[in-house]
Amino acid sequence: MLYSASGSVLALPVFRRLFTAQVVALVGTGLLTVALGLLAYEIAGSAAGAVLGTALAIKMAAYVFLAPIMSALTDRLPRKTVLVAADVVRAATALALPFVDQVWQVYGLIFVLQAASATFTPTFQAVIPSVVRDENQYTRALTLSRLAYDLESLLSPLLAAALLTVIGFHTLFLGTSLGFVLSTAMVMSTVLPKYAAPEQVEPFFQRATNGTRAFLANPALRGLLAFNVVVASATALVVVNSVVYVRDLLGGSNTGVAIALGFFGAGSMAAALCIPRIVVFVSDRRLMLGGAGVACGGTAAAALVAATATGGAAGWVALGLVWSMMGVGTSVIGTLAGRVLRRESDEHTRTSIFTAQFALSHAAFLFTYPAAGWIGAQGGQVAAAMVLATLATLATLSAARLWSPAQISVVASA
Repeated sequence: MLYSASGSVLALPVFRRLFTAQVVALVGTGLLTVALGLLAYEIAGSAAGAVLGTALAIKMAAYVFLAPIMSALTDRLPRKTVLVAADVVRAATALALPFVDQVWQVYGLIFVLQAASATFTPTFQAVIPSVVRDENQYTRALTLSRLAYDLESLLSPLLAAALLTVIGFHTLFLGTSLGFVLSTAMVMSTVLPKYAAPEQVEPFFQRATNGTRAFLANPALRGLLAFNVVVASATALVVVNSVVYVRDLLGGSNTGVAIALGFFGAGSMAAALCIPRIVVFVSDRRLMLGGAGVACGGTAAAALVAATATGGAAGWVALGLVWSMMGVGTSVIGTLAGRVLRRESDEHTRTSIFTAQFALSHAAFLFTYPAAGWIGAQGGQVAAAMVLATLATLATLSAARLWSPAQISVVASA
């Protein structure tokens, strides 16, 4: 049973503590998302959307450009030291946010916080394969991690709404900081595998680009680059334009927007729960191509929903099915990406390769987020969905070609 399978990996004390650290940090991050929106409105009023949009751009830029730099700067430090230091910075930054009263201060603190996250997250992800050695257990660990992200996106807003009935929104930042503090405590109390620092110190630029060069040289990782574009295309359509589909096309309310995002999250969770059973019979490559096909189909179907949207039950059923499809497709790719990264790396290259995946996957969003918003605003939702569906389809075809059995055979024989 899936329960017993998931329970087996949670029976590992080190993973259990690290997973708990991930969950409490995600809860804090979810509270931060709500509190930051309210802070932006308090400072900028009707221009809050522009403030949040800029903050999101800062977040993505930090992930893309700083993650490889921070990885190179910390590559000789113990992993626990890196994780704890990053969490301490995040906790302190969250505590400072309630005291700002200028937009530039918000941007500065968000940059610091996301720089710390760009250090923490890939390091954390690279530690897990060293803790969970068995491949089947590692797949279940990836499933739990995916479920944690999905549950955070669904439950944190509800928790924030409940807390706001008894406290002011500034206090939510305290909850964010507490989440990072608890994460720090869990990491500090965990005995991590001994970290083997590189014996030879390479030039800084070489260390900062090792992961990216590994991606370009490896067929499976090159294919993963293309799969990242598929995920970014479908996710951007959902994150950026769900509010337009619900409010303008279906005539729904703000609650309806949350329900639409819930459809996407439900599809993602359903796929994650099924993956440990399916990978026993289907290869990662074939399953990821299948997930990409589902994501492409969902993104294309979103154009049909936009063209025929009505405010009745039929419109909501169509939206629910299509958003769930995109959730399934992106979850299959996102969950299995960890297996590919683990298989194509070793103890010495794992952190740089996981960091490269973290940076390069977010780089795709630097294009798809604005594309979804700008094309949707200027050309309509049908045009936005068709452009993103075309991009996702081209990326899927590229992934199949870049990560082909023939190329794998050539590399193996070289």
